[in-house]
Amino acid sequence: MQVQIRKATAEDAGAIMALIRELALFELEPDAVITSEEVLIRDGFGPAPHFHCLLAVSEGQVIGMSFCYIRYSTWKGKRLYLEDLIVTEAWRGRGVGSLLFDDTLALARVLGCNAVCWQVLDWNTPAIEFYKAKGGWVKNGWLDMQLELE
Repeated sequence: MQVQIRKATAEDAGAIMALIRELALFELEPDAVITSEEVLIRDGFGPAPHFHCLLAVSEGQVIGMSFCYIRYSTWKGKRLYLEDLIVTEAWRGRGVGSLLFDDTLALARVLGCNAVCWQVLDWNTPAIEFYKAKGGWVKNGWLDMQLELE
């Protein structure tokens, strides 16, 4: 298995969207995706990108991604927020997620972040175990909240 991790470019927007849709289907929210390739290109690949995206590629095909951005904690300072880590179903269990996660940690260090934060669904036991094996832990006592803007 030859897998390479590289930074995404605007030309990868279609592959990124395909992974986003695959993740939404896996998380039982296939109709929740409202972004588009155009939005990804505008927001991620212009002069002031809002996110970073690392891709796992094998034989020219995108097989996974790490999608993240900087957040700032008033208590802790600069942190990298890992929005999504996904590996296509056919490639799961082959170490691709580990490569992506390790390169995401390296990116956080390069960007001067002091931590990486993320969420995981409480029913996604394989992901929880993966992150625990990497040294992650569940932050108890905090509940996610959200308000959609129209």
